[in-house]
Parts: sequence; C-alpha cells; structure tokens
Amino acid sequence: MSRLVFINGKMVPRQEAGVSVFDHGFLYGDGVFEGIRAYNGRIFRLKEHIRRLYQSAHHIMLEMPYDEETMARNVVETVRANHLKDAYIRVVVSRGVGDLGLDPRKCKECSVVIIADSIVLYPDELYEQGLKVISVPTRRNAVDALDPQIKSLNYLNNILVKIEANQAGVMEAIMLNRDGYVTEGSGDNLFIVRRGNLITPPSYLGILEGITRNAVIELARKEGLTVLEAPFTRHDLYIAEECFLTGTAAEIIPVIEVDMRRIGTGRPGPITRRLMESFRELARSEGTPVY
Repeated sequence: MSRLVFINGKMVPRQEAGVSVFDHGFLYGDGVFEGIRAYNGRIFRLKEHIRRLYQSAHHIMLEMPYDEETMARNVVETVRANHLKDAYIRVVVSRGVGDLGLDPRKCKECSVVIIADSIVLYPDELYEQGLKVISVPTRRNAVDALDPQIKSLNYLNNILVKIEANQAGVMEAIMLNRDGYVTEGSGDNLFIVRRGNLITPPSYLGILEGITRNAVIELARKEGLTVLEAPFTRHDLYIAEECFLTGTAAEIIPVIEVDMRRIGTGRPGPITRRLMESFRELARSEGTPVY
C-alpha cells in the first residue's frame, strides 16, 4: 500500500509528495524537524516532541501555521491515514518558498510535511551483542555558533560524523566538543555507567536534549539509580563499566567498544539491559492513542 504524506494540510500519495526547489529548507537547510515513534497504536511522548519542535522554530524565528495542539492532531491523523500501529514519524517545517537569496523575509509562508513510515536503524542482533563505535575528529557544533538544541534541517555536522563512521567500518561515531568533552553520536545521546552511577553529558556542552534521553533519566531515577548530568572525557568513556546510546530511532542500544577499547566486560551490562527492558515496557504502554 502506498503511503500518504501530509503536506500543508493535505494527504498526498508518497509518489506525488514534493516541495519547491525554491523552498529554503531545500536551498539552505532553513527549517526544523522532529522524529517521533508510535508503538502499538500509541505515539510516544507526542506533546514533548511537538513542544521541542516549536521551541526550535521559535529560536530561528520561524512562524508556525498551526498551534501545538493542531500540529499534534495532524501527526495523529497522518499515522491513522497510513493504518500504522508501529511507526517512525518525521515532522518537517521549512521556511518555505523564497528567492535564491538568504533573506527569510522573502519566504511568505512555511511548508509543513509529516511522514509516517517504518525505520530500522540497527540490526536486532546488535541490541543483544552491543555496538562498536569510534570517536571522530569532527567536533560538535559550538553552542555559540549553531546551538545543537535547535533540531534544524541542517544536519551536515552529523552527516560528516556518519561518513567518518562509515569509513571506519562502524555503524556509529561519537563527537567531542571543542574543549574535548564527549557530547553525542551522529544521531544519539550517550550514557556511561561509572561506580554504579549513570552519567550523561549536560546540554550546555553541545547536545540535543533527547526525548528518549530524558525518559531514560526518569526511568533510572525511579529504579533508584543515581543519574548525573556531568562533563566527561574519552578517558572516562574508555574506563566506563557500561555504555549505551539513546534516541528516538535507536531506542537504547548497548556500546561494547570505543576506539578499539573494550567497555566493561565487552558485553551489554546489567544496568543497560535493565533500562532497555524498562524503556520497552514504557514505550508500549504510554502515549497518545491513534485509534
């Protein structure tokens, strides 16, 4: 069955979906987006995703055509129109059609696209065996240049990191900031376990404050774990007892090796496994109903 795509208030068959080549999202990456998941007919943390979308839009002075509640309804309707229970949803809001100059004032109205489909980021066996990753020379965007808290359409920083991972023969890579602190992967947040404590980089170092990341912090604290949002270096990463990545598409995936250094026992650790199970239960029981 052909998927339907929401474009500016209309459901359009996938093969007919498109935007103008003069759209500043295409020309300059001028816009914002969100990736959202639906599990078992429920959209996980939809309000939080929509809120972050609108915060990103506010930062870049992009005027949204709908209020948050209407945008959320549009997301639900797109999933429903495609008869999906489990889905990956991409909401894209670009500056809209303008001229070949940079000036966003030439774009009279933004474009809104909502896609609902499926996604597989990592093979199933890696969730059991764990992931090998590297750190890369490409540094995370500086917060005083292009703040990573803005989930913008310009993902070139992340793409360059993905290219470096591909060239090294691994599926993910880790960025440092310009001060040498660990930030995140090309599309995932990062956690380590040290002395039984769960540690994740704070947002001010240059990370996107992930929805899944925040859910994991909540789950860990409910289970009695100490969670610290604190800076750490590659040394701390290398000697960690456990490590894992989190993201909307990735969910929680263990990391067992960084830069050819074994993490812990070289197998997914007990805290990681516990949180993976807790998150799966949460994701399938909480959310905005589609049907």
